[in-house]
Amino acid sequence: MLTECESRYWLAVAEELALWAIDKIRGARPTTVATKAHPADLVTDVDRKIERHVLERLTPIPGHRVLGEEYGASDGGPGDLLWYVDPVDGTTNYAHDLGWSSFSIALADDAGLVVAAIGDPYRGEVVGAARGLGARRNGQRTRCSPTTTLTGQLVLTELSGHLPWPGMTTLLSRLAERHATTRIMGSSALSLLATATGRAAATVLGDAGAVDVAAAVLIAREAGAVVRTPEGEDPAIPDGGRLLASAPGVLAEISGLLGAHADRPPHSCASS
Repeated sequence: MLTECESRYWLAVAEELALWAIDKIRGARPTTVATKAHPADLVTDVDRKIERHVLERLTPIPGHRVLGEEYGASDGGPGDLLWYVDPVDGTTNYAHDLGWSSFSIALADDAGLVVAAIGDPYRGEVVGAARGLGARRNGQRTRCSPTTTLTGQLVLTELSGHLPWPGMTTLLSRLAERHATTRIMGSSALSLLATATGRAAATVLGDAGAVDVAAAVLIAREAGAVVRTPEGEDPAIPDGGRLLASAPGVLAEISGLLGAHADRPPHSCASS
């Protein structure tokens, strides 16, 4: 397990990479757009260029390996620290010049997620966190919302790929009955980050892959938000399936709408 000093060092590295990446995303339009698994699964030359840069920066470091969205896992051995990298989360938005995408990077040790940074090119923000040390936005401490009701609040969700996830339309209807406003923005990392930074009361994802959301999950925890699976557990590292991030004051309410363990008490590892 990394020491506090080591965590602070690697947080600085992650935030430096995020700052570099948002400059690249904001400063260039893609010259090529290709498809991967299906016609709605896009990748651009900028995605690949950013991930290659991260690989060149991190893979030469002994004891470190990278799992990326575009190039998969780099070589490594048992006990290596593992970086999760999504060079452009929200590639479809980026390819269509819609300003809601992000760079996401997280580091895990043998105890789970330890360092994270997300770069938002369109707000010029880098939000970072280290386990037990809180979350910060452009160097200033950030916290989740203090709200105790969903009424009048914002709740975010995302499609599963390009499709609604099972139960999504039911959730939207139940939220509307409570006069909560919902948005589907197109970047799982930024949607979770909106809950971490207090811009949204909660975020519900139908399919939360580790590369896409690892960084945002650690930031949400460190900002005081609650992270839960449908079973009511806080996953060490998300590995797919539905995921909820919520301000503590609305955990019971949003869990009740989802039909998932509304009686579980909130827990946060965020420092005070």
